[in-house]
Amino acid sequence: MSAALNPWIERLAAALEQERQAILDHDVQALIRSTGDKLEALRRLESAMPAADTEGLEPRLAELSQLNHANGALLARRRREVNWALRHLGRSESSGAYDAHGQTNRVQVSRPLGVV
Repeated sequence: MSAALNPWIERLAAALEQERQAILDHDVQALIRSTGDKLEALRRLESAMPAADTEGLEPRLAELSQLNHANGALLARRRREVNWALRHLGRSESSGAYDAHGQTNRVQVSRPLGVV
């Protein structure tokens, strides 16, 4: 493996670990930072790859790919949890689309959660 790639591979590994911890801690700011670090490390790796000796790199990249997929699974699970909570609170995810009248198709329904 090329010495030129090593720092970026390690930075990518650190960013993936930070991303995982941010997801587990529900820390949005840390998640945004770690995702930015991950993307920067990937850009640097991609730009350095053509000129570098990549022999022996595949196993480490496969390991990092698995970490990235695991983080994606954690994010998907968290999204399902949030959607479930919103549904039970009588809210839904915003539609993100507008009709011809400039309105979203969301119906505002209030629902009592308890008796006072």
